[in-house]
Amino acid sequence: MRPVKRVYQFFIYFLRTKLTRVQYIMLVATLVGLSSGMAAVLLKTLVHYLQHWIVDADVSNLAYLLFPAVGLLITVFIVRTFFGSYFEKGIAMVLRSIARKNSFIPLSHTYQHVITSSITVGLGGSAGLEAPIVATGSAIGSNIARISDLSYRERTLLIGCGAAAGISAVFNAPIAGVIFAIEVLLTETIVSYFIPLIISSVLGALCSRIILQESSGLFNFVLQEKFNYNNVPGYIFLGLIAGFVSLYYARAFKSTEHRLSDWKFNAYAKALTGGLILAALYFLFPPLFGEGYESIKLVATGQASSITEHVSYLSVIESNWSIVLFAGLIILLKPIAAAVTLGSGGNGGNFAPSLFTGAYLGFFFSKLLNNTGWFRVPESNFSLVGMAGVLSGVMYCPLSAIFLIAEITNGYELFIPLMLTSSISFFIVKSYQRYSMETKQLVKEGEIFTHQKEKNILTSLRLDEMLQEKYDSIGIDKNLADLVELIKKSDRNIFAVHDSRNRFVGIIELNDIKQRLFEQSAFEKTSIKSLLKKPAATLPHNMSMHAVMETFDITHSWYLPVLNNEKVFLGFISKSKLFSKYRESLASQTDLYDEA
Repeated sequence: MRPVKRVYQFFIYFLRTKLTRVQYIMLVATLVGLSSGMAAVLLKTLVHYLQHWIVDADVSNLAYLLFPAVGLLITVFIVRTFFGSYFEKGIAMVLRSIARKNSFIPLSHTYQHVITSSITVGLGGSAGLEAPIVATGSAIGSNIARISDLSYRERTLLIGCGAAAGISAVFNAPIAGVIFAIEVLLTETIVSYFIPLIISSVLGALCSRIILQESSGLFNFVLQEKFNYNNVPGYIFLGLIAGFVSLYYARAFKSTEHRLSDWKFNAYAKALTGGLILAALYFLFPPLFGEGYESIKLVATGQASSITEHVSYLSVIESNWSIVLFAGLIILLKPIAAAVTLGSGGNGGNFAPSLFTGAYLGFFFSKLLNNTGWFRVPESNFSLVGMAGVLSGVMYCPLSAIFLIAEITNGYELFIPLMLTSSISFFIVKSYQRYSMETKQLVKEGEIFTHQKEKNILTSLRLDEMLQEKYDSIGIDKNLADLVELIKKSDRNIFAVHDSRNRFVGIIELNDIKQRLFEQSAFEKTSIKSLLKKPAATLPHNMSMHAVMETFDITHSWYLPVLNNEKVFLGFISKSKLFSKYRESLASQTDLYDEA
């Protein structure tokens, strides 16, 4: 691997001397787009192979229901054996890396998610592939940027390029790929970022089309009916319902996931138990099996009646109403099935489950209206628009939802209802929850960026990197004579005091002892203990920079000591240095076309 890296870096050095900065970034974005597109193709190929294998397997129906448990057990085994028992999953990992790790994502993430998610989903786990491919594409972008010697801002851009290419390849929706990267990952987007993102996204889609010979990614729809403005009230009401269903989805998912995390089982027992729960759900509600895209196709193309053909217990209810009841239960159970899959050790995401839930919601709502006999609305169109509504509400990406459904329907016939439903759903969820279920806790901890520029700069700063460690400390058992000797060797005016166990006990400021420095006869008699004072506050070494800034504001201090978990003094942090670093970060946010 190292010789390949050296050759690549030599090639990169040669290119940097021949190309402008912008040309160089465009070239690297091209490489990221191709690599991420290939990764998406590999993931789709593996999943399709496993899905066809279990369908063709000569096993009983009962054994078929146990495939998800097998997938979870294999995934847990791989993670524990090869990946150190745990690795970060999903879009939250990418967001944290951008904010807290200088946009460095470990190389292992370029293949971890492909392997584990293909097994989880390919063998029937009720989750999606989109979050794993976003994580994989982002890791590819980060690592190519790292060995290409790019800056933090450029690494972040290429993370977005990798994610855009992945989404584009999965759905064959290049516009949605670009919008997703901007809306979800790149909270501070500069106009010049669009060109590299578009290049990567288009190349991702081309990889999928050329290699897999697919014209439309995961699915393709031809509208059964054109948009009718008379149905606008229905789409508005669907948007309202989608917003509340999205809130239900988030709470049901997190509640189930927390319950699973509280189980005291070992990892294998938890995976087996989760697999058995999924088997029971699949037995009663077969459409919950796997990603659910085949089921979405049936609902969105007017073939919904086929989803209940093998559900015998519905025969006691009149068919038109039984399918409405069945769809309603599916809506309620899908987030639980997704949470069981991921909480039991599987790898996947909520993108596909939210599309699935939205498709069934649109069908449920339109079928309910049609069954009353008072209305006549197109069920397939409402299913498609419902997908955008719930995706917008669960993932907090209304623009991505609009353009994704517009692209997979090969046109903009439904653009008005998509905009109405998606925006209304997003407004509803934002009124109750400011952040999505995946980012809420991370935002609270200051671990990821938001759309507030000033806070993002603070989030990107690390306390341990801001420490001024050359500050001297003195033992509490010493006297003023010892301190004077220390002062002679130091250019500081503040000193930390520690006890016999090296634990921090206080500080001494020169301004406080200025008068005593002229009383040389009292040096030996004056103890350090009598001179020290407690600082206005102490800072734990892992405190967020938001909290550090708040502490400075409250205490009106210019210097504060930083301690580790054992109360050992690590150094002082300076308010002036913090402001200087803040201004430096602000100044670094330049346009891509501002040549150095």
